[in-house]
Amino acid sequence: MTALAVGGFLVYVLLSSFTPALMNTSLVGHLTLGLALGLGQFVVMALVARRHLVHMRTRIDPIARGFRTQAHKQQPDPGEQGTWQAAPFRSGGQHTWR
Repeated sequence: MTALAVGGFLVYVLLSSFTPALMNTSLVGHLTLGLALGLGQFVVMALVARRHLVHMRTRIDPIARGFRTQAHKQQPDPGEQGTWQAAPFRSGGQHTWR
């Protein structure tokens, strides 16, 4: 998918640079080939973004939830003397890992 998006953009830029007469070819009314290909870039990027979202939700998020669940199970109760402590929040709303 990434190769499709980057390759399509590269082809568009190269065609715009080296074949302006081809890109100015009228397709329908005032719609030129260059304009149609430029608008097609939005479609390609929307497809890539949608595919990325589906991939993250189906493959990556379940794994991350599993790691989060394991980390919460390993965290000691507040009443117990454990060696693990969360890093305190610093001013500015940022926190660090120890």
